[in-house]
Amino acid sequence: MESGADRGTERDTPPSLGTGNGAANGHAATGRVPLAVVVVDRGGLVSHWSTGARRLFGVPKEEAIGRAAVDLLPVSGVLPEEEDIPEYGAFAAYDGLGPGLDSSLDGRFSYPAAGRARLTVPGQGEPGRSGDRVDVLWWAYPLVGPGRERLLVLAADTARLHQDEPDDDLAFERIAPGFALHTDFPGAEELAGRLPEILPSMSVGEGARIVAQVLELGYPVLEFSQNDRVPVTPDWGVPRRVQRRARRERAARAAAEGLPIPRELADDAEDLEYAAVRERLEFLNEVSGRIGTSLDLATTILEVSRAVVPRFTDVAGTYLREQVVAGEGFPEGVPDTTTMWHRVAVEHTDEPGRWDDVVPVGEAMPFPAHTPFFQCMTTGEPVLVPRISEEMGHAIASQFEKRDIRPLITHRSMLVVPLKARNVVLGFMILLRHPERPVFNDMDRVTGAELAARAGLVLDNARMYTYQESVAETLQDSMLPHIPPRMPGCDIATRYLPGTLLGRVGGDWFDSVKLPGARTALVVGDVMGHGLNSAAMMGQLRTAVQTMAALDLPPAQLLRNLDDLAQRLGDTYLATCLYAVYDPIASELHLANAGHIPPVLVRAEDGRSELLDLPTGAPIGVGGVPFEAVRVRVEPGDRIVMCTDGLVEVRGEDIGVGLAALSESAAHPAASMDDACDAIIRALAATFSAAGRGGRKDDVALLMARLNGIDADDVAEWRLSLDPVEVSRARAVVREQLHAWGLAQLAHQAELLVSELVTNAVRHSHGGPVLLRLVRGDTLLCEVDDDDHELPTLLSAEPYDDFGRGLRVVSTLAREWGTSRTTTGKTVWFELTLPRR
Repeated sequence: MESGADRGTERDTPPSLGTGNGAANGHAATGRVPLAVVVVDRGGLVSHWSTGARRLFGVPKEEAIGRAAVDLLPVSGVLPEEEDIPEYGAFAAYDGLGPGLDSSLDGRFSYPAAGRARLTVPGQGEPGRSGDRVDVLWWAYPLVGPGRERLLVLAADTARLHQDEPDDDLAFERIAPGFALHTDFPGAEELAGRLPEILPSMSVGEGARIVAQVLELGYPVLEFSQNDRVPVTPDWGVPRRVQRRARRERAARAAAEGLPIPRELADDAEDLEYAAVRERLEFLNEVSGRIGTSLDLATTILEVSRAVVPRFTDVAGTYLREQVVAGEGFPEGVPDTTTMWHRVAVEHTDEPGRWDDVVPVGEAMPFPAHTPFFQCMTTGEPVLVPRISEEMGHAIASQFEKRDIRPLITHRSMLVVPLKARNVVLGFMILLRHPERPVFNDMDRVTGAELAARAGLVLDNARMYTYQESVAETLQDSMLPHIPPRMPGCDIATRYLPGTLLGRVGGDWFDSVKLPGARTALVVGDVMGHGLNSAAMMGQLRTAVQTMAALDLPPAQLLRNLDDLAQRLGDTYLATCLYAVYDPIASELHLANAGHIPPVLVRAEDGRSELLDLPTGAPIGVGGVPFEAVRVRVEPGDRIVMCTDGLVEVRGEDIGVGLAALSESAAHPAASMDDACDAIIRALAATFSAAGRGGRKDDVALLMARLNGIDADDVAEWRLSLDPVEVSRARAVVREQLHAWGLAQLAHQAELLVSELVTNAVRHSHGGPVLLRLVRGDTLLCEVDDDDHELPTLLSAEPYDDFGRGLRVVSTLAREWGTSRTTTGKTVWFELTLPRR
């Protein structure tokens, strides 16, 4: 792009940039050549006309601005012989480098194009230039964005490029314009940064090198090399001069007449074939480097689609089988007409939004047997359609209800390539070229097949990773409980964070278990190690804790039994565990610890936090080590925070730093329990990040409970003797208490259920008293205790049976009910939903 020239510092002979690629063998050169820079707006009018454009085309800037671009720039024409020079305005792309510039000016092309033309400069330009014949190379780049600029056109006088090269046949094999930031039209800086995108066959490193040179020198630049083709040429093949085309024609005539082909003609053909093959290999290598940068399936899909547009094709639609998209594992068998294919990406060079409504991403559909798509997916081979006829366009469009896709596909060239892995078709890509662009040929079919093979492997890797990640998440989710946010007398919030580097599954867990007497057991544990084995061990220990908690074992005894179980399961794994029982009526915590980090207790009265000093005990699995329990008095509103060491421990840092940060962050007030958990995680992450310890690598389990307590006025208890008349007394005291609590609406239902439970307790008790308890909280809880250790079960009562209907009534009418063993017998309980106030 023009820089100093536009600011009045014109130079007739710019200094050389030095030798470019290929110069070592004497067939290439690089230099600094003035560029004509023209910007065309969306109305087809010239909005920028550089000094270089005035020099090259002979039209002053003041006359060019606002004029139709087709009146000023070289448009297509016919140049039958190289010696014939067309009049001004009747230019020609005479060497097969691509379509005329008029196709870009009128908006028919939405991809970069390039070409050559010869023109006669009018007499109103540079002094002494009137009537000059000028060979021009031009490039046209569509500009996509909200601005009014639609097309960037660059042009250069070829005489500046080959004036030192006597052999005309060796010139112009590759010419790539470089961009400088110093120019005077809007968007120039953005274009300079997008050089690798604008020149799709130029590597990112090469583009960055050219931009760096341009910015350092401040000059407009053309860089050219004899070894590579023009990068923006929309059709495949090596650019060539008229002489080379003529030689190929002579070779073809000689072959047709059975005459020997001259050696120089055969060598030329071999060189062209070699260059074409090399070009495709370079393209495949570039594509391979651009895809597979992530194991994320969605990212990989976009990379594959964008890698081929616009260099190889103008439209790329990617379809994957339903199982691949859903992450359900590897699809088996050959697809058929019932196979559902999900459209996962559509990339194109058409105007924005043109394809969105007709073929939206995310749509799933089958394909009938007569379509080329079905042929590709069943044979696993590419399908080439040189041009989509009206008839085929109609057949394809019939698959899209109420949407006419024919204008988007008819007369375009189509190549359908399968995306395969392990000989199974995972999906396919539909590639389309604009009608003005050369059709796909057999070499494109081979290139597309190789491209699809590489893309298929990358997609399969992403699919396998996605599948394994899904399996791991499912396993972890199945092993972690879904704890209700409210338990009797307390609110609970939890967080589980998988290890960032060591896998999605681990041995950390948390749990809460409802116990008799409106109590709640709170558990946090950590199996040492990571991976599926640790997760499996964690699942076994968690199940064992739930079972033993339901037996209402004291905390120390529960850990003793858990240690014995771990010994029987094997000595491969160790685990730590913190077990706490919260009694909201007595306002106390009963805790025991097996090698776990201590909990933090935050006092509601003054916001002070403290690490509870508990007997540590040995980890579960060591064996033969006693466990001790302690009781801690708490007040309503206090909070207890229990977590695994992944939250507070980082390798190379003393764990005391993490525990101190945990205590400090737990004391900060928060709007909700969830907010408090998130604040703790953020604070610990910031602490270790500030210390330069990097991110968290271990999984984390965090449980926080706000201990609200249950007021004594919300609890009522009665001791009942083993006399059947106590059943009617139980109904009476329950009715009276509910009226006193303002819950008269529940009286009839509660009386009926209490009658059933007390009757069973009186009947099956061995001599001890029956205890009846009502607790008013978020629900109405009723518990009946007796000294019988045999738990009642639901029975299928026949019409004339005397027993078996009581628990059936309880199960039908209660919101929730259950039984549990206690140290003295059992507890049977039920809950009723409180009426709305």
